[in-house]
Amino acid sequence: MRPLAHRDFRMLFGAVVLSIFGAGMWAVVMVYTVIDAGGGPVELSVVAAANAVGLLLCAIPGGIAADRVPRRLLLRVVELLNLLAITSVAVAGVLGAVTIPHLAIVAFVLGAGAGFFFPAYSAILPRILPPAQLLAANGLEGAIRPALQQAAGPAAAGIVVAAVFAPAHAAWGVVAAHAIALVLLLFVRPEPPAAAGEEHAPPAGVRGVFHDLREAVGFTVRTPWLLWTLLFATGWVLVFLGPEEVLLPFLTRQRIGADPRLFGFLLAIYGIGGVLGSIVVSSMRLPRRYLTVMIGVWSVSTLPFAIVGITHDYWVMALCLFLVGFGFSYGNVIWGTLLQRRVPQRMLGRISSLDFFVSLALMPLSMALAGPLAEVVPIEAIFIAAGVIPLILGVLAYLVAGMPKDEIAHPLDH
Repeated sequence: MRPLAHRDFRMLFGAVVLSIFGAGMWAVVMVYTVIDAGGGPVELSVVAAANAVGLLLCAIPGGIAADRVPRRLLLRVVELLNLLAITSVAVAGVLGAVTIPHLAIVAFVLGAGAGFFFPAYSAILPRILPPAQLLAANGLEGAIRPALQQAAGPAAAGIVVAAVFAPAHAAWGVVAAHAIALVLLLFVRPEPPAAAGEEHAPPAGVRGVFHDLREAVGFTVRTPWLLWTLLFATGWVLVFLGPEEVLLPFLTRQRIGADPRLFGFLLAIYGIGGVLGSIVVSSMRLPRRYLTVMIGVWSVSTLPFAIVGITHDYWVMALCLFLVGFGFSYGNVIWGTLLQRRVPQRMLGRISSLDFFVSLALMPLSMALAGPLAEVVPIEAIFIAAGVIPLILGVLAYLVAGMPKDEIAHPLDH
């Protein structure tokens, strides 16, 4: 909890908490608003893919911007756009005028905002916190994200959606969260001057933008642990995210029941697993074999997802999603800390954006294919593939990148 002693981190973290809670509510509100507008798996794929495309298109520009302009300004602008986008859905819900194209546009805007928000957030942390507190800060964010985005937010939205006349009416709760987050960001003070050796005056204009991008790509390609972790994440996203985001809601409706609370609480349990995973890893010393632990946990923790596709028992689905959430967040806390510890600060925004771009490059394809694929392939086979393939990809990345030697050659202080 020591990072919370810093005023600017408290304001920033409070805004992130509210924004994440709003995103968690939106995950459920969006699903049932699509359904209420007459959509099915294909229409939900379109909306989900629009969000992924927005994130993908803006990830690289967002990282370059995070290394060039004040990061607190980027965070404020993104939060304002999020607020306006969600408000448009809430107003349309009151007027009874929500459409699938409208939801797709809003999803694109939210995805684009995330492409700018998270590189800026990752890059600002080492500038407002001492290095020794970065693991703790990542642990806090790693625990709060699943707790709110995958647990409290979806659970609250499931209850509200079940209680209101139209799912879009529940968007007013999301509006309130983003509005308060924007107010908190207004109290974040300018960053302190860059440390000695971290000053960076990039070339101006388009040439400077390409210079920054080439520098970041070159660093990534020359760093095997970074490159192959990103490639592993790309494959993981392709086989896992589509079934999780698009097919899981309909699988729950078909096998368990149509009550929105059933799906909302499944996401909540998934999030609770993430909370505990983040708390466990950040309560211990960073593992000496940090790459082995990170890749190993990520790879093995998707196996229970295969069971989700074949079971008809609600408690089994819940337990499996808990385990998946635990492993995903456990690895993510280590990953975020490695970026902040082993990547030069002046490139952190760009490397964080490459993290988004490379690892999520196939997310739109995964979202777009999930619905149509379920029409021709048994859903059990899709979930089994989503659970098993990441293990194969993880072993491949671990060996090709020479991660065992790398982590021994580059020990990190605790």
